[in-house]
Amino acid sequence: MTQRSILITGCSSGIGHTVAHGLKARGWRVFATARKLEDVERLNGEGLESLQLDLDDSALIRAAVDEVLRRTHGQLDALFNNGGFGQVGAVEDLTRDSLREQFETNLFGWLELTNLIVPVMRRQGRGRIVMNSSVLGYAAMAYRGAYNAVKFAVEGISDTLRHELHGTGIHVCLVEPGPIISRFRENCLPHFRRHIAWQSSVHRAQYEGQLARLNQPGPAAPFTLPPEAVLAKVVHAVESRRPRPRYPVTVPSVAFWWLKRFLPIRVMDWVLRQASGGGKR
Repeated sequence: MTQRSILITGCSSGIGHTVAHGLKARGWRVFATARKLEDVERLNGEGLESLQLDLDDSALIRAAVDEVLRRTHGQLDALFNNGGFGQVGAVEDLTRDSLREQFETNLFGWLELTNLIVPVMRRQGRGRIVMNSSVLGYAAMAYRGAYNAVKFAVEGISDTLRHELHGTGIHVCLVEPGPIISRFRENCLPHFRRHIAWQSSVHRAQYEGQLARLNQPGPAAPFTLPPEAVLAKVVHAVESRRPRPRYPVTVPSVAFWWLKRFLPIRVMDWVLRQASGGGKR
């Protein structure tokens, strides 16, 4: 059998980094991409085939895809859309620019990349497209409006694409993590400070709690798991003969998935408010 290949975005740390190394250890040819050149060099030094891919830059997306296909002679077995960041802030404090930035990276970049890969997989008659969504893609929490919105959009786009690719041999899967050990909080901070005028906001008290949480070491939420928990789901999504449409990861993801289906909306709202600590978690 020829070696299976996968393109992964956002491999500088966290989930992307773990999945890249985990699949390489399972015999996959992994193209691990990152936005910064210094991260690309580090990943190459770790034994991965790494390329620069900035999800905000169409030219770099196209160049990375062209190079991957050049190296694989026009073949690609799987794509894992993972790169991105989180924008925190109350909805009434979000600016147009903050929302545009969130969607450019976490949705528009993913879609542009995916649409370059789908024709390749159509020609092959097979392929796996895995989207790294979130529990916040179906269970909205306070002070995460931009991130909720983009993950809800990822879920909608992925469901639609799954319907449209039915019967082609291309499977579209959603991985939906809850709290995972990563640099997510650290990466949130620059965007929060740039876009949210928190000191003059009516939500200042909640923001002070959030800043304390974002700056604290260690897991910030109960049931936090290491990124290897996501790796296990991605492995199933790309290797199983019958991959699942959705893979919730962590206890909160599974619990909220079922609670949302059985609880009245007002009761579910209360549960989610408690889980977010009134916006301070």
